[in-house]
Amino acid sequence: MSKLVAPHGGKGLVCCKLEGAELDAEKKKAEGLKKIEISSQVKGDLIMMGIGGFSPLDGFMTKSDWKGVCEDFLLADGTFWPVPVMLDAAKADADAINEGDEIALERNGEVYATMKVAEKFAMTEDDKKWECEKVYKGHGEESADDKFWEIALEDHPGVKMVMARKEFCLAGPVKVLSEGEFPEKFKGVYLTPKETRAIFDERGWADVASMQLRNPMHRSHEYLCKIAIEVCDGVLIHSLIGNLKPGDIPADVRIKCIDTLVKGYFDERNVVQGGYPLDMRYAGPREALLHATFRQNYGVNRMIIGRDHAGVGDFYTLFEAQEIFDKIPAPAEPGKALLCTPLKIDWTFYCFKCDGMASMRTCPHKKEDRVILSGTKLRKALSEGSEIPDHFGREEVLDILREYYSTLTEKVEIKMQSAASGENM
Repeated sequence: MSKLVAPHGGKGLVCCKLEGAELDAEKKKAEGLKKIEISSQVKGDLIMMGIGGFSPLDGFMTKSDWKGVCEDFLLADGTFWPVPVMLDAAKADADAINEGDEIALERNGEVYATMKVAEKFAMTEDDKKWECEKVYKGHGEESADDKFWEIALEDHPGVKMVMARKEFCLAGPVKVLSEGEFPEKFKGVYLTPKETRAIFDERGWADVASMQLRNPMHRSHEYLCKIAIEVCDGVLIHSLIGNLKPGDIPADVRIKCIDTLVKGYFDERNVVQGGYPLDMRYAGPREALLHATFRQNYGVNRMIIGRDHAGVGDFYTLFEAQEIFDKIPAPAEPGKALLCTPLKIDWTFYCFKCDGMASMRTCPHKKEDRVILSGTKLRKALSEGSEIPDHFGREEVLDILREYYSTLTEKVEIKMQSAASGENM
């Protein structure tokens, strides 16, 4: 019997992807249905519903789900959930759809799912602003009441995505027909919750930590993973392989970096590398909760949360993503509460005087003795061709990144937040 944490929601893995004859029949039916063009984010959400990564979700949220998630971190049935999962539709499409209709959801000519429309509701500008203030606004300098809307519409990618949603939302259960390009493009790295659970069970793991990655793996990430391995059975290094914002480093480059680092500096028996098909939402602390929620479905019971997890600019304070775990509701009904707990680790860095990796909890030395490590700082230096400080990353990894940046003809300006620069240390 598996020793792993149960999937979120108390219903086991809820997998909405059809197989075999059912899949063939639904694909044929989809040809005759009204088609809605979906965003890249919706595509990723559908695939996660298909493979059970978003258990217990079996479709897109109703207005009461949306309101409950934004306001209280709870779906309408009382299950914990931290961020809205919405299907938006233009007014012209929504006007042609009635509740009870079946529709097909496609992107760039490929049908990813069918859906039975249970609810259709308007999403006004005020609704979207309210969601942004509830979900994306933090306690950092740029989230101050007199600054947030002045800055967020230009500089917060998550807010920009919400405000760009179309005028209506459609809710209802889905039948997923495709996992897109991920199984082939990221063969061996793209893993479903069933697959990671089977790997963990085979290794006899019960206590599993996960490292979230959307940046190349530097020395701080390496150190965090090694701390987790010391106190857990093993670690899942779990990379986002969906879409990122301009200036972020593509998944195939990041995976190559992780491969190199794991092979050279880890005991591979204690590490699993995987990828998941979502786009970043850039929701800061709320996204940290989402990372823990769907990692529970992958068999993970501890989520590594360090400094500025999933942060954007200076919208969030340094450890807001850790603190939010202490403020969420704990539904009494079995299975509805979040069971994946945070592994909270302080700001980590290389210290010349300590002659090794350290944290604010262990190092007594001054800022001048420390190499401040952050993915943003690394991307900025590489993009500008600046020298990378000693002990920032492993040379084998930096060589891969330098090669990637040498091929770019257009470079995106990387905004340096105070957290990444070390100003607040």
